[in-house]
Amino acid sequence: MQGSSLWLSLTFRSARVLCRARFFEWQSPGLPNPAAMENGTGPYGEERPREVQETTVTEGAAKIAFPSANEVFYNPVQEFNRDLTCAVITEFARIQLGAKGIQIKVPGEKDTQKVVVDLSEQEEEKVELKESENLASGDQPRTAAVGEICEEGLHVLEGLAASGLRSIRFALEVPGLRSVVANDASARAVDLIRQNVQLNDVAHLVQPSQADARMLMYQHQRVSERFDVIDLDPYGSPATFLDAAVQAVSEGGLLCVTCTDMAVLAGNSGETCYSKYGAMALKSRACHEMALRIVLHSLDLRANCYQRFVVPLLSISADFYVRVFVRVFTGQAKVKASASKQALVFQCVGCGAFHLQRLGKASGVPSGRVKFSAACGPPVTPECEHCGQRHQLGGPVWAEPIHDLDFVGRVLEAVSANPGRFHTSERIRGVLSVITEELPDVPLYYTLDQLSSTIHCNTPSLLQLRSALLHADFRVSLSHACKNAVKTDAPASALWDIMRCWEKECPVKRERLSETSPAFRILSVDPRLQANFTIREDANPSSRQRGLKRFQANPEANWGPRPRARPGGKAADEAMEGRRRLLQNKRKEPPEDVAQRAARLKTFPCKRFKEGTCQRGDQCCYSHSPPTPGVSADAAPDCPETSNQSPPGPGAAAGPGID
Repeated sequence: MQGSSLWLSLTFRSARVLCRARFFEWQSPGLPNPAAMENGTGPYGEERPREVQETTVTEGAAKIAFPSANEVFYNPVQEFNRDLTCAVITEFARIQLGAKGIQIKVPGEKDTQKVVVDLSEQEEEKVELKESENLASGDQPRTAAVGEICEEGLHVLEGLAASGLRSIRFALEVPGLRSVVANDASARAVDLIRQNVQLNDVAHLVQPSQADARMLMYQHQRVSERFDVIDLDPYGSPATFLDAAVQAVSEGGLLCVTCTDMAVLAGNSGETCYSKYGAMALKSRACHEMALRIVLHSLDLRANCYQRFVVPLLSISADFYVRVFVRVFTGQAKVKASASKQALVFQCVGCGAFHLQRLGKASGVPSGRVKFSAACGPPVTPECEHCGQRHQLGGPVWAEPIHDLDFVGRVLEAVSANPGRFHTSERIRGVLSVITEELPDVPLYYTLDQLSSTIHCNTPSLLQLRSALLHADFRVSLSHACKNAVKTDAPASALWDIMRCWEKECPVKRERLSETSPAFRILSVDPRLQANFTIREDANPSSRQRGLKRFQANPEANWGPRPRARPGGKAADEAMEGRRRLLQNKRKEPPEDVAQRAARLKTFPCKRFKEGTCQRGDQCCYSHSPPTPGVSADAAPDCPETSNQSPPGPGAAAGPGID
């Protein structure tokens, strides 16, 4: 017993010594602590050697150096996002500082205005003389220039700064700023931010910060410590940051949020969308606008918890993400109206017709007050009145306008007057022009291919369908979220009447339609509205006539969301690229030769021949021989004669069904 006790005592003593040594190793100044390991340092406290090679990128007025490896996130396709954000914050600063009597000076804007006004030399001298007189009398208004600290300017936070590119561009391109906090949780990212801040000489404006973005915003909930502008551009969903963001933004402040988890917002995983944003997403042709409205609903819902509400300024669906710019206000009375701004979406699974049901109802009373109550519904019957199919229920979504057209017009005017300010000015002008043409009070939209494919007819041109709606005294517009969108206040019944009239000009073979299909049921009803497809002059929108760059072409090869930033050096990035090449098209079946497909179909007996109803004879793609043992006739597909597939065209190499 004494020997075993002595052995246990020595064992525990050696364990305590080992733990104490490990503890002092973690606390030694030359090695990072475990928290630093989570931010990108090597295992067991060993700092990985930095990459010697660095890549320098110039975007806007900023010059950024970042490692060649994928250790800090950077995506050049997002330049449009950053350019648009600089333009929006500039106009927001113009509004906020203008109320304080401060004018902002944007590089290149003054010269452009002179060219537009076309002042003569004498008038310019008079203007300069007047300015000098005002300066002498002390009446000269206060100004805020780019790169200078404005004591009454905007306090900006970029919660997920990565390389600091966006924050540095704010400091170099947006006037009227008091300070910019470039925050990131990664230690390597913050080190890179410091280097880039020194490289661009903006240390007086940009303050690097290493912290969890949520904790940093929660620490600035006091009114005196809130940020005037908060920019959140995470990798994936921003859902975990929204609660802190709506509390940390100042009264009337600007909140800019990017969402790149479009698979969730577009309806591929409705339950995941509900867990993140509090709404069910539906698969529909209007999924991109619905994604914007789901994000706005989520922001307003979180703000309502703190007696605050949001006012959308601009909502963009571009490339592989959605981007919203909202202002946040406080007001208990206004929060009561939030329920009437949300709506559920009833969407038919057959024809795609949708109806919105508001959650709340706001009505006026004789005393002048507004009474809020629950809305009555639903707006649809159990089966769709057009095709007899069932409805899917999605939402709640934001049902109010998603843009402030006055603000959008200010941004568009500023970008158009100074086109050399941004590299993507042409695209910004095109997108904002389409937004100004959108119907602000009409949520969601249909598409040309959706309407025509439902009834299996040829697709009318955009101008023909728009003209038919205008001739019927309905409003119609495009949508920046989809190239062939039809946003209209016409009910679904009027749209299907127009498509029935179009089908009469391009008839569909009714015998090939199943009696239970949406196309058969829609076309079996005579149209009550006689459509006129004569082209009208106002059917072609102004942005289309001017040939503006409204919809983005592929900016580069293999563009899209980049892989998540992670430590591991260039070798890890090369390994991922090699894995992509190895798995290229692995999930796709190799293309089948026409002769092989015909031979394979000939191995199946024809069910119609067995029943005595096949009239194809030798032209049938299936076998008319007696079935061989082991092959069941039930395994053969139906004869294409009665299927919905089109008959083979002249010159087809094989029977029907052969591509």
